[in-house]
Amino acid sequence: MPGCGQRPGSLDGQQDGAGRVLGLVAHVSLIPGGRDGLTLGSWEANMDILVVGGGIGGLTAALALARDGHRVRVLEKAVRFAELGAGLQLAPNATRVLERLGVLGHVLEAGVRPRRLLLRSALAAAELTALDLGEPFTSRYRAPYVVLHRSDLLAILHDACQASGVVLCPRKDVQAVTDDAGAATAECADGTSYQAAAVIAADGLHSGVRRLFTGDQPVCSGFVAYRGTARIDEVTARSELDEVVAWIGPDLHFVQYPLRAGEIYNQVAVFRSQRYAADPGLDDGQWGGPDELDEAFQACCPQVREATGFLWRDRWWPMYDREPLAGWTRGRIALLGDAAHPMLQYLAQGACQAIEDADALARVLAACPGPHLIGKALAEYAQTRAPHAARVQRTARVWGDIWHVSGVGALLRDELFRRRPADDYSYTDWLYAGPRTHAL
Repeated sequence: MPGCGQRPGSLDGQQDGAGRVLGLVAHVSLIPGGRDGLTLGSWEANMDILVVGGGIGGLTAALALARDGHRVRVLEKAVRFAELGAGLQLAPNATRVLERLGVLGHVLEAGVRPRRLLLRSALAAAELTALDLGEPFTSRYRAPYVVLHRSDLLAILHDACQASGVVLCPRKDVQAVTDDAGAATAECADGTSYQAAAVIAADGLHSGVRRLFTGDQPVCSGFVAYRGTARIDEVTARSELDEVVAWIGPDLHFVQYPLRAGEIYNQVAVFRSQRYAADPGLDDGQWGGPDELDEAFQACCPQVREATGFLWRDRWWPMYDREPLAGWTRGRIALLGDAAHPMLQYLAQGACQAIEDADALARVLAACPGPHLIGKALAEYAQTRAPHAARVQRTARVWGDIWHVSGVGALLRDELFRRRPADDYSYTDWLYAGPRTHAL
């Protein structure tokens, strides 16, 4: 993809693809036959939308809006559109949206469809429970489970946006967003400004636009992540190549799965930093270093200990989220993705929820009777998405606690996990089946 590569900068590794990338302005062009075969009326062809953020959430929103006939410009703070990180899991709640947007075929070509999700003991290596991702799963949720590289997904979205007429502009750092009766405005550091019927902020965990809604700050979990990818034949301590495996243990876990049609292997180690626990006032670079990584995993089984040798050790990602936010909209301004609901990674739903946001946003704007009712449409988007996203945020925290419990709690957890059949989808229906669609 021209102009794309690794995003330089901070260690906000758990962001759902809407990293600190900025801005999007919606189209006036009419594209016959948008998503689900919709054709827009002439009043819709005159509505501009500005979205701040060019990561996975922002580009998915741009693509959905462009396919519905809007004219879209993406203003990216970085010098190029890129994603920092490695592997990404896309559950059916996200792949259904990507299919409607016409890009799922490319995602399947670039990724891997695992046979099952598997939890193992990081200490004893025993299998605890699994989720079968085969035909019954796909039929139930009407879409597949896919794993792929973050940069591959962003490249697919980038190219699809270009093909749909989206104007992609890097080096655009949005400094201020304002709203008045007639339009919303985004002002950039280089002196340029853009007006639109609405501003959609997809500017990540450290969203500047979010400050219009709340003075809250990111919440540090005290856990840190190390990542690493390598050629598949170089990794000697790997799991089966048709599995996504999470090895779980007291205050730690280790995830493994293949990427790029099985050509490379992705691994992630996460652990609680004792140094941070002793002094929560430390800056991010002062805790969670490689010495703590080795100490945290020294009691694990041989395969996990060996696998940590294939991680990158020159960078690590402190894990943050925020408290759920009830109000995502203010007049012509709305939040999307990590700007609205940054979450911990334990449900692998950060990017998935941003993709769901983009779909919900496009649907309410497609139903909006005109720019004069844009505020009502954005409020409907928030009403549709905020309660569900808040539940995912809270459940991710609890699921992390379950993974990382020790002592008697771990023994009880393991016994309950072992009794659960692999084709029991009752615990994932609420997450993968998708929320109800609301009409404006």
